[in-house]
Amino acid sequence: MKDSEYLIHRTPISALIIFALPMMLGNLFQQFYTMADSVIVGRFVGEKALAAVGASYALTTVFISIAIGGGIGASVVASRAFGAKRYGMMKSAISTSLITFLVLSIILGMIGYIFSPEIMSALNTPEDILADAISYLRIYFLGLPFLFMYNVLASMFNALGKSKIPLFLLIFSSILNIFLDIYMVRNLGMGVDGAAWATLIAQGISAIISFMVLLRTLSAFNEKNERIWSSELFRTISLIALPSILQQSTVSIGMMLVQSVVNSFGSEVLAGFSAAMRIESIAVVPMSAMGNAMSSYTAQNLGADKTERVVKGYHASYLIVAVLAILIMIPLETVNIWIIKLFIGSEGTAAAMATGTGYLSFMGWFFALIGFKMITDGLLRGAGDMTMFTIANLVNLSIRVIVAFVGAPRFGVEMVWIAVPIGWAANWMISGLEYRKGKWKTAKH
Repeated sequence: MKDSEYLIHRTPISALIIFALPMMLGNLFQQFYTMADSVIVGRFVGEKALAAVGASYALTTVFISIAIGGGIGASVVASRAFGAKRYGMMKSAISTSLITFLVLSIILGMIGYIFSPEIMSALNTPEDILADAISYLRIYFLGLPFLFMYNVLASMFNALGKSKIPLFLLIFSSILNIFLDIYMVRNLGMGVDGAAWATLIAQGISAIISFMVLLRTLSAFNEKNERIWSSELFRTISLIALPSILQQSTVSIGMMLVQSVVNSFGSEVLAGFSAAMRIESIAVVPMSAMGNAMSSYTAQNLGADKTERVVKGYHASYLIVAVLAILIMIPLETVNIWIIKLFIGSEGTAAAMATGTGYLSFMGWFFALIGFKMITDGLLRGAGDMTMFTIANLVNLSIRVIVAFVGAPRFGVEMVWIAVPIGWAANWMISGLEYRKGKWKTAKH
């Protein structure tokens, strides 16, 4: 069992790196799902097909964020029980989480499927890509239970200190998705629908395998599950999961709200914006993984009554984030043209190229901000100090929406991404002040 408790026993910087690295790689492979859809559709079908996939991107990432945020919130409870060696309670937290999010995903999937046309119309999707965008979104909603189950299962593995298992499963499913994408889009000529079905199939297989592996992993713990469903644990999980969902989905909700602004500039600008957003989602992955790692690290160490280790880990994570930010900035500032061409090819329109490269070259300088925000938010979430955590993320969201809605129609689409680092900085400042107050040390665990 000692090997699974390295977050409590190893030096903070090595524990965080060991825990976060598989999560980073795993999340990168998860992003390859949607990136593969965009690259293959953009290259083999065309720029309008890329825009059709991208038209619902902000919306689909909201649901990914709900799944990831909910899983992280649930994993905090499981991590605490694991750190305190209360394995029966840990199993009960896991089963309660899985049942909750399975039911939620089925309900959301049904609602989304029925109202897909209205949703895409509300987002001002250009008429020339509307039909394809609705079809892609409906297939996505059919696979929502698989998406939720995999992400919640991955968080449970992370709570047990076994972050390598989700990584291996994601590598498998991502490779499968790419092969299915190529076969369905290029060979079968299914276009946008082929990309959506490839993702659904790959995620479904991954979710089923993940569940089987988790059952086997839990069998190694001798204590029996206290309850399959616990209303008390459900309330505890919800108190942490809901703000965590908000934090994870802030970027996505913000982009969904301003998606109508971008869509109003036409399908060419939308194609370039969609390509750049895919790259940003990849660039954010290491920072998000560090925040999630800090959450589990904090939860386990507070569960083991090791508060000073949390402080040391928080300071170490700043160094890790700074290095990651430099590594992200270099390609975004030097080869952004070639990155965008990967999606739209050499035949892409000038508007698409200018939008995509402009977004990446501006954003490349600011990823340290979201890293600092993520690790501070992660510590507060792991400690259960959720009030200022929630306020900080709401401020972030509000800034992004207001600046985009007010500025973009007057000064151009560039205002959409100028608002992003402003929101990140405000979020970090608010969460940072809460950390300095030290209330998290005595928050309800």
